[in-house]
Amino acid sequence: MGAGVVRTLLTVLDGPAQAAGLALVRSAVGNEWTAKLLREFLVSQVLRRVLATLDLPPDEAAVRGGLVASQLIGLVVGRYVLRIEPLATADPEELVAAIGPSVQRYLTGDVALPSGG
Repeated sequence: MGAGVVRTLLTVLDGPAQAAGLALVRSAVGNEWTAKLLREFLVSQVLRRVLATLDLPPDEAAVRGGLVASQLIGLVVGRYVLRIEPLATADPEELVAAIGPSVQRYLTGDVALPSGG
């Protein structure tokens, strides 16, 4: 599942939606309204669907979703905004292999979960 999430993100951002997606990410850094839009998109359209397939208590699902979101946003900023090498030019499947297991661990693995409070 973790690999699939990373692969889907890279497929979307390496396609026609790249310009709009990156504009949203760049804008979200300095604009609370845009940050809210991006946050709600990530939560409602991506993470909620993935987390719904797991049998997790709601509080735990929210924390795990936040950890996944942090990993995905870090990937987007590093690869597409800051263009950190070799991340920026790496083959997408190499990134899936490198990052997918971390996302999977956040979703279902043994993680010391922050309380969020």
